Amino acid sequence: MTRKYLSRIIDKELEKYLEAFGAVLIIGPKWCGKTTSGEQKAKSILKLQDPDKSAGYLATAENKPSLLLIGDNPRLIDEWQMAPVLWDAIRTSVDNRNEEGLYILTGSTTIDDSLISHTGTGRIARLKMYPMSLYESAESNGKVSLEQLFNNHEYNIDGKQSDLSLENLIFAACRGGWPSSLGLKNDSAKLLISKAYIDNIIESDVSTVDGKSKDPQKVRYLLRSYARNIATQATNKTIIDDINANINLSESLYYEYIKALTRLFVIEDVPAWNPNIISKTVIRSLNKKMFIDPSIAVASLDSSPNILMNDFNTFGFIFENLCTRDLKVYASALGGQISYYRDRLGLEVDAVLHLRDERYALIEFKLGSKQIDEGASHLLEVVRLIKESNLNNKNSKIKEPALLMIITGEGMAYTRNDGVKIIPIGCLKD
Repeated sequence: MTRKYLSRIIDKELEKYLEAFGAVLIIGPKWCGKTTSGEQKAKSILKLQDPDKSAGYLATAENKPSLLLIGDNPRLIDEWQMAPVLWDAIRTSVDNRNEEGLYILTGSTTIDDSLISHTGTGRIARLKMYPMSLYESAESNGKVSLEQLFNNHEYNIDGKQSDLSLENLIFAACRGGWPSSLGLKNDSAKLLISKAYIDNIIESDVSTVDGKSKDPQKVRYLLRSYARNIATQATNKTIIDDINANINLSESLYYEYIKALTRLFVIEDVPAWNPNIISKTVIRSLNKKMFIDPSIAVASLDSSPNILMNDFNTFGFIFENLCTRDLKVYASALGGQISYYRDRLGLEVDAVLHLRDERYALIEFKLGSKQIDEGASHLLEVVRLIKESNLNNKNSKIKEPALLMIITGEGMAYTRNDGVKIIPIGCLKD
């Protein structure tokens, strides 16, 4: 039975990009729905991984790649990186035809730039796709819009209630945002998708992505250690030492494995935000360890909803990964980027969401209501530091945040007297 297509936030972006560029490349992890979303706009499709036709397609690509571009437009070319020569063929086609909306490419890995002769700038635009957010999977009711929070100062969020219980939230984090899991009836079957994803990465993809064979057991230990340090600024040395407590992995191999997992969009660390605040506190610039989807951490730890229901400390870190994923999905339509702030004295803001127009939000993630005061104090202290820095350094002004927000696990949305917005993740949308 054909499953009903669940709309994705990237769909509108893809439509706009096809109106502006000759070709659009959708990148992101396997199984996140790139091909299915591309199919909604495509009028012809070429799937390079088709086992019955793949050899013929690749042979054609080697000899006359332009033949593979013949078809109604937009033409979807799925997993184009299997034949890197297609990149330059598409770029040339776009130049020659001077039209928009000709091709949609999808890819589950980044490709070595040495395999293509031109970046495609101005011809081929890139769109990043993530696993499904809670709003896309219909688990967030979407009563609070991120766009409205930025654009409408009169926007009233007070009293908007999340329908998502803590138990449901934990299950959603363990299941992940993999579209194929949503159509399954059995909860245990839904939880198997992320485990199968990890097994597939470990046993196959992490080696094929760069053609270098990798020890599956070492990859598994690396992912497990990464998961133990999720949402922290753990150093690579810390993770290497943790791995080597169980199995030997050299520093050079560690970085090789990390590069492969990054190219596969399994790992996606969060960079540090380094505002030019004049302060005695030195800003820390280590990336925060993070996966593209929280279920990867859960599967790597061999955890489960039942285990996490009795371990809120661990789930707090998983929750941060989930919120980061959703914010990236929602912010993508606004051209947003996510970073974080932390100084050497321990003052931290879990996420900083920057828009293209330089407006930004300071955001904390707190599972329970008891932590809200602490989170608000962090946000307000960073604002104080910015104001103090601007007062003391008139030649280098730092914009103050447009929005202060705490994202919680459950409950009701409201605005505090100090202006901080409290918003359950089960209410948020783009």
